[in-house]
Amino acid sequence: MISISAALSLILLIIFSVLILYFAVRAKDHRIPSLRPIPAFDALKKQVAESIEAGKQVHLAVGTGRITDATTADTLMGIETLSYIAAKTAPAKTSPVVTAADPVVAMLAQHVVGNSFEHDADAIAATAPNVRWVSPEPAAYAAGVMGIVAQENIHSNVMVGKFGDEFLLMSESAQQQKNPVPTIAASSDPNVLPYVYATTDHGILGEEMFAAGAYLAEKPTHIGSVLAQDAIRWGVSIVIFGGVILKAFGVW
Repeated sequence: MISISAALSLILLIIFSVLILYFAVRAKDHRIPSLRPIPAFDALKKQVAESIEAGKQVHLAVGTGRITDATTADTLMGIETLSYIAAKTAPAKTSPVVTAADPVVAMLAQHVVGNSFEHDADAIAATAPNVRWVSPEPAAYAAGVMGIVAQENIHSNVMVGKFGDEFLLMSESAQQQKNPVPTIAASSDPNVLPYVYATTDHGILGEEMFAAGAYLAEKPTHIGSVLAQDAIRWGVSIVIFGGVILKAFGVW
């Protein structure tokens, strides 16, 4: 027999799924409210456009996470960001320089970059070396990223994924170059957020990073998910506030 908590969870899941579908359909028809501005996403779009004009590359670090453990969500947001950058740079026959600590993530990144060229075998072969597996060790990974940012033709530095203390080494290295490399970073780890805030030009903090698909690619399903989460938050807040009022007046 199903428990009350399980039943409530199932009901909430169903409501959430229906809301996602509802808002996704409205987003597809361009009938949605404006999303809250997040300056870092606007800055990322600008940096990608400027890198194409300057004939330089964007470096994207997808972090030390994997796709088979608790870091999966953070890593996939890095891949989602890569999908946007690769799609924008592909018409110029170039791609971002991608660094990953996990070989499986590197293979996934290579697949995403390859898909952005739509079966252009020459472009895929030419840009294949831009996706690099550095090292599974955080310190070694940071050292590899620092070398790339310092020595290659990098226009801007983007860091989206799972990071630890090595984040500070990479972001600070970009800022210490003779010509500082603009850095945009995202993290959901509370221990890393101070580093993001202190050492980057634009930070995507906490759960904001999980809205990358909605803000960058503007995919209807991602927009629907963001709006559905807001609707659930409002619903829960109203229920809590109503319960407090009823309790205060002795009704419940």
